[in-house]
Amino acid sequence: MTALKLTQIGNSVGVILPKELLARLKLEKGDTVFLTEVANGAVTLSPYDADFEAQMDAARKVMKTRRQVLRELAK
Repeated sequence: MTALKLTQIGNSVGVILPKELLARLKLEKGDTVFLTEVANGAVTLSPYDADFEAQMDAARKVMKTRRQVLRELAK
């Protein structure tokens, strides 16, 4: 567990992530992270968006089943 300190940033409050954590999550300045509430009031911070992944799974299924149609449309 890593303790992070809240910092005043303009009119907002922010958290500065340590360089090691950014490297482990493969994040850079300007990237988007997602905050997810989990059981017992805890939260997780992740570069992974579960909603986007579900949409991509659906798209992969369509691309697999409708491959020939997509090839014709690409001409």
